[in-house]
Amino acid sequence: MTLAEVRDYARATLARVGLSPAHVAAVAETMVAGERDGCGSHGLYRLLVAAHSVAVGVVVPDAVPVLSRPKPALVRVDGGGGFAQLAFDTGRPALVEAARAHGIAALALNNVVHFAALWPEVEALVADGLVALAFTPSHAWVAPAGGTTPLFGTNPIAFGWPRPGGTPFVFDFATSMVARGEIELHRRAGKRVPTDWGHAPDGSETDDPAAVLAGAMRTFGEHKGSALATMVELIAGPLIGDLTSAESLAADAGRKGSPIGGELILAIDPAGFLGAAAADHLARAEAVFAGIEAQGARLPGSRRHAARIVSQRDGVAIARQLIADIDAVTKDIA
Repeated sequence: MTLAEVRDYARATLARVGLSPAHVAAVAETMVAGERDGCGSHGLYRLLVAAHSVAVGVVVPDAVPVLSRPKPALVRVDGGGGFAQLAFDTGRPALVEAARAHGIAALALNNVVHFAALWPEVEALVADGLVALAFTPSHAWVAPAGGTTPLFGTNPIAFGWPRPGGTPFVFDFATSMVARGEIELHRRAGKRVPTDWGHAPDGSETDDPAAVLAGAMRTFGEHKGSALATMVELIAGPLIGDLTSAESLAADAGRKGSPIGGELILAIDPAGFLGAAAADHLARAEAVFAGIEAQGARLPGSRRHAARIVSQRDGVAIARQLIADIDAVTKDIA
């Protein structure tokens, strides 16, 4: 499929399951970005996830986000129970304006449903010349290091840095060993998973993806990933007045929908700290990237940008079975 065909298919499917036009446009773009950048677990596969959340009433399909400004450098958007993408689009202009006015600003997305990667959001802010960080909890699927009972979400962290004349430096990773969608893709394909990805429901070691999905995922880096997951729970949950991953799972009430809660996004304008010298110091930062690549090491995020070049030229390969499954599921919902 060409990327235009991916976009058209995603939009048509989202409209068929009942999303309002504004949500259709915003949500589809994250799926296009996933396929474009070689991140299949965040591409059209997510139509199954989004459609299910609509069908079981987890998401409000026509929610209208409401923006407020608690403080000059703080922006809040109440998503009204809709998907987070439209809430972010609503708050982004105010966040950019506040960051440029004050040097640093924060955007809290509240009462949203989140199923997508964070890197499209930080990359959008980087395109505005800002340094950006984003954090969100999810459902309680991940055990803390040393435990076997789910408590944390996959709790991703994303960071973006503008680069003069080049692709931005953007990374996005879950604090779990792997994204939950990746485990689900292994289950769908009948593949085993590494035993360090998670625990079976009884806490034992397993390479069965279905057992991990029913049991508990593990944090990456053991206690280090566990500490970062805890940080995300705190700053994107209680700090902004929203749900923790355990509370999100409780609010889901067995519907198996996407996580319910909030997201915290920080934006920093380099000129706020550096004034007219900002460009010079951003240029100095290029020595860090050069030092990584000179050793033959991979710059985080570079795989996505390489995949983007190919997909924009050649399109993307989508499994026929995935399209068939999406069509079957969304036909029933429609």
